[in-house]
Amino acid sequence: MGERAIKLPDVGEGVAEAELVEWHVKIGDAVREDDIVAAVMTDKATVEIPAPCDGEIAWLGADVGDVVAVGSVIVRIRTGEAGSDEDPTPKPMDDGAEEALIADGLSGEGEDLPPPPATEPETVDTKPAKDSEPREPSLKRPTRPVAAISADKPLASPAVRLRARDAGIDLRQVVGSGPAGRITHDDLDQFVAKGPSAASPAGLMRRTDVEDIKLVGLRRKIAEKMAIAKRHIPHITYVEEVDMSALEDLRTALNRDKRPDQPKLTLLPFLMRAMVKAIAAQPQFNSHFDDEANIIHRHGGVHIGIAAQTPSGLVVPVAKHCEARDLWECAAEVGRLSDAAKSGTATREELSGSTITITSLGALGGIVTTPLINHPEVAIIGVNKMAIRPHWDGTAFVPRRMMNLSCSFDHRIIDGHDAAVFVQRIKTLMETPAMIFVA
Repeated sequence: MGERAIKLPDVGEGVAEAELVEWHVKIGDAVREDDIVAAVMTDKATVEIPAPCDGEIAWLGADVGDVVAVGSVIVRIRTGEAGSDEDPTPKPMDDGAEEALIADGLSGEGEDLPPPPATEPETVDTKPAKDSEPREPSLKRPTRPVAAISADKPLASPAVRLRARDAGIDLRQVVGSGPAGRITHDDLDQFVAKGPSAASPAGLMRRTDVEDIKLVGLRRKIAEKMAIAKRHIPHITYVEEVDMSALEDLRTALNRDKRPDQPKLTLLPFLMRAMVKAIAAQPQFNSHFDDEANIIHRHGGVHIGIAAQTPSGLVVPVAKHCEARDLWECAAEVGRLSDAAKSGTATREELSGSTITITSLGALGGIVTTPLINHPEVAIIGVNKMAIRPHWDGTAFVPRRMMNLSCSFDHRIIDGHDAAVFVQRIKTLMETPAMIFVA
C-alpha cells in the first residue's frame, strides 16, 4: 500500500500560512478524488482542499484552529498503489499521473510518500511538524460542556447525605457554608426552615457547567482585527442627525419608476455617492495609515467596504472604484456583494482592499453607535435607525424622517475639526439629495 500527501497550497498574494478551520474527514474515512477533505482560511477567505486521488485517510496533520505553513503536509491518503515496508521508496510516477490540487482556483501539490513507520499512531489527530513529519498526539482542550464537580456531587459528609436523602432534599439546591462549600447539618436546618421557597421552582435548576469554545476561523480573524483597532487606533467618534425626508421621497419615486433590469435602491447607494463627493473635497479620509513606517497612503480610488453580518460572522465585502459608479451601479454592486458574503462565495479579492467602510445597525433599532475603524483605514461611517421625529423648522415642530450618523476617525490622522466638516458635507448632500447628482 502506498500513500499520497496533500500539502497546504500556496494561496497567493504573499500569504505564507493559513488557519485550518474545518476537517471534512477523519482517520479511516474513504475518500474519492475531488472530495473535500478540509477548509482553511486566510484574511477571511475560505479555501477548500480536495483529495487528489481515491483512498483512505491515514493521517491528519493539524487540529482545527492550527495555523499551518504553506507547503506543509496536512493529510496523508492511503492508496491502493503497490508498496511494502521492505521497499518504502515509492515508484516513480508516470507523466500526467501527478494530480493537481485545486482549491478555489489555487493550485496545490500531491506527491507519493512511503507509508509511515509501523509505530506511528493512527488513531489520534496530530499537528504538523518540521519537515512534514507527524508530531506527538496533540492534547486538545474539550469543547463540550464541562461540569464542575459540585454540579453533580456537592461536598457533604455521608451523614449529611443520608439525612438529606431521607428528607427528600436535593443537595444541589442547598448552599454550603463549610470549607470549599461543604454542606453541613446547619445548612440543612436552614434550608428546611426556609420552606419550599428555598428550593427552585419546579423544573428550574442551577447550572454550574462551563463550555470552552476555541476561537477558530472567521471568529478568530474578527477578534484579531478588533483588538488591533481598539489597541492601536485613538478613536474620535462624531454623531450627527440627518433629515432623510427628501432623500426617502426621492428613493421611493426612483424605485417606483425604475426599469425592470435596475436594482432596488436602498439607503446605501445614496450614502456611497455622498461619501465619494465628500472625499473629493477631503481626500485624507480615503487613506490607509501605516503606523510602523509612519506613512499615510492616500488612495485615489474610493473602495468602500460594506460591513455585513453572515451566518459565520462579520465580513466586509468591498465595492471597488465607487468614484466611477453611478447610483444604480452602486446599488447593483452592493446587492451582488451582499449575496456573495451571505452565501460564503465571496472571493479574497472581494473581501479586501477597502479604503473606507460603512457599518449599518439601523435595521436593529440603534440610534447611536461607536464603530471601530477597519484598520488600516482612518474612517468608518455608521448608519443608525431612521425614525419619524419632531423637528423644529424655525416656526413649528414638524414630523420628519430623522437618522443619526455615527462616524469614527483615527485621531492621529484626522483632526476633530476636519472630522466635523466631513460629516457635515455628507449631511448636506443627503438632506439635499439633488446635489449628489451634480458634478
